[in-house]
Amino acid sequence: MVYNYMYRISRYSYIVAKKLGVQIIPSHNSKKKIDVLDYHGNYICSIGSYGMNDYEIYLKKYGIDYANERRRLYNIRHKKDIKRLGSAGYYASKLLWRG
Repeated sequence: MVYNYMYRISRYSYIVAKKLGVQIIPSHNSKKKIDVLDYHGNYICSIGSYGMNDYEIYLKKYGIDYANERRRLYNIRHKKDIKRLGSAGYYASKLLWRG
């Protein structure tokens, strides 16, 4: 198995994952950032396109105002996905965009 070690999962994401009742690990898919697993370690989905930024990256690079604007635009683009409980869009919103 090959893990995507280039992306560092934030502490915030681990805390939220625990609250959601899932586990997260670096993705096996080289095009994604995180694999989401259920409580028993069964694969649910991969989230976060590897070449794209997320809230944590925008926050560190550009500050809170810019990060909040990018999150607002993300939520507009993905509003259908975010609402489907258990979907990749739902987990991406919660774990990568502080949704």
